[in-house]
Amino acid sequence: MTALLEVRNLGITYRTAGGDVPAVHGVDLRLDPGDTLGVAGESGSGKSTVAMSVLRLLPKTAKVTGEILLDGEDVTTMKWGRLRAVRWADASVVFQGAMHALNPVRRIGDQIAEPIRIHAASGNAPTDAQLKARVAELLEQVDLPPARAGAYPHELSGGQKQRVMIAMALACEPRLIIADEPTTALDVIVQAQVLDLLSRLVAERGIGLIMISHDLSVLAATCAEIAVMYSGEIVEQRPGRELMASPQHEHTRALAAAFPTVGDPVSRFAPATSTPLPPEPEHQPSPDALLVADDLRVSFRDRKGAMIKAVDGVDLEVRRNEIVALVGQSGSGKTTLARTMLGLQKPTSGRVLYDGSPVPSSGAGLKAYRRQVQLVLQDPTSALNPRHSVYEAVAEGPRIHGMSGDERDIVRAALEAAELRPAERFMPRLPHELSGGQRQRVVIAGALALRPSVLVADEPVASLDASVRGEILGLLLRLRRELGLAGLVITHDLGLAWNIADRVAVMYRGELVELGTVDEVLLDPRHDYTKSLLAALPGGTAA
Repeated sequence: MTALLEVRNLGITYRTAGGDVPAVHGVDLRLDPGDTLGVAGESGSGKSTVAMSVLRLLPKTAKVTGEILLDGEDVTTMKWGRLRAVRWADASVVFQGAMHALNPVRRIGDQIAEPIRIHAASGNAPTDAQLKARVAELLEQVDLPPARAGAYPHELSGGQKQRVMIAMALACEPRLIIADEPTTALDVIVQAQVLDLLSRLVAERGIGLIMISHDLSVLAATCAEIAVMYSGEIVEQRPGRELMASPQHEHTRALAAAFPTVGDPVSRFAPATSTPLPPEPEHQPSPDALLVADDLRVSFRDRKGAMIKAVDGVDLEVRRNEIVALVGQSGSGKTTLARTMLGLQKPTSGRVLYDGSPVPSSGAGLKAYRRQVQLVLQDPTSALNPRHSVYEAVAEGPRIHGMSGDERDIVRAALEAAELRPAERFMPRLPHELSGGQRQRVVIAGALALRPSVLVADEPVASLDASVRGEILGLLLRLRRELGLAGLVITHDLGLAWNIADRVAVMYRGELVELGTVDEVLLDPRHDYTKSLLAALPGGTAA
């Protein structure tokens, strides 16, 4: 039987000003109709380069050798007209960042219809009514109501935008779909829905699916076979569940360890980090509440004037020397709650207390409070000014707050605490000269420079590679153990909560539906919503 896709001895080199940079070498892959193949690896491993080469979507600086056979026809030698016909119609791509891949000023229905219009046979263009019917059919296939065809991307949730991307990929009925990190940054329930949708499409339509991810548990839940890439090569390839159960290569084992199973005692307070952690203190976190939300309520009006309760009567404490994980789906209210506790959003009612006193609503008092309670944003690239050096980024806070002492010493101490050593080597660098993990450490250093008592971290590892994720989580634990910092970590990742948190608070529709120790909430959940979050985990929980 002819393979749907066969990659033979693929090599890809990028031409740069500094010379040729080899990205992929000696890669062999095969995918038959109805099969699923996962390609795992970290940033720079070559996995997306391999995937994009299938439809010749690489930049002009890429030199490709070897063969890429799609239904027996070599993509590397196709004429432009033939390649244009193959894209969308024979093979299509679901890109990683749905928000960036969709046109923000065009309605969803028009964007789904575009590939159908482009690939319609000459003289056989579909009518507007036929296009509308086909768009409605595609939206229903991805579990979206046809009425959403009139919506703009910003009016959809992250999961809905990802479904639109899948609908676009299906528009011309391709036989091969390449999904590049289709669930990155989605909460566990939406992630489970997207994975289930892709699995159903494979089963019902017999399409071939290549899924790219750095999360082995996601691939194992969806793909029959997994190939692990490292440094441009495939270092291990086996059936998915077999590979997850007993990874052979050192890099595969590192990927598996980066996403721990909830309930696994080995990974409790033990993120995958190369730097040994100090021992977990024998004493329990102080019972004294440092940061408190007291019957906090935040409401907004929608465009029709109706009130939406984003935060609805929440009581939450963050104690000295503890990490609290605030978990829930997108839209549950957890980020609004955190913004309100930081003084960035005024509550409709209720109050926020710091060290027993109400947080001021404005003026010098609020400025002093924000020095004590610092925010670490999700996306370090957006948080840093691309024109400011690392030194300037870290020094900005101390300058604003007029901190006494030598500025260079303050910056050096903050960088050292964030494990950017030696600090002098990083001070002159610009953000684009750093890796994703290093940029996140600079953001954390900027917070530490003010010597705060509490760090509020909003999805601090959602966009980071597996190994980098472990290093950042290890850093947060180390800061708690060595500096006594308290932490409120906002996340949709229950594995993260199991890895580093002392207590877990679960939010659902603006309410705190469950609160307790990690063992109480994650091993013996009481609320149905918490149970649904745990059931949606792709790797399940440890027995």
